[in-house]
Amino acid sequence: MPMENSCVFCEIARGEIPAKKLYEDDDVIAIEDVAPQAPVHALIMPKAHVAGLNQLDALSDATLAKLIRVAGKLAQERGVKERGYRIVSNCGQDACQSVPHLHIHLLGGRAMGADLA
Repeated sequence: MPMENSCVFCEIARGEIPAKKLYEDDDVIAIEDVAPQAPVHALIMPKAHVAGLNQLDALSDATLAKLIRVAGKLAQERGVKERGYRIVSNCGQDACQSVPHLHIHLLGGRAMGADLA
């Protein structure tokens, strides 16, 4: 699968930068966040470079669904499914998207409170 752009998440997906992988298949990779904001903090992303939510047409519906399904699978595996978890995808500078590669944060393991992240 082509990854034209070089970004940190593309490099992780290609195995050029080490990361603690939690899930991987041909289309999606999930890793532990290096600066966790909760006891469970995973990043789930497509292997193909897609800058963010505004470029979803570049991914198949199957890959988009897989991102959410992997989040649910990891919530089960990491023990947060029953008590609750949050999934978040920031889009753009004002939303604090720090890496321009579509990714979903899975956060859990603590009470999240009313704030969004």
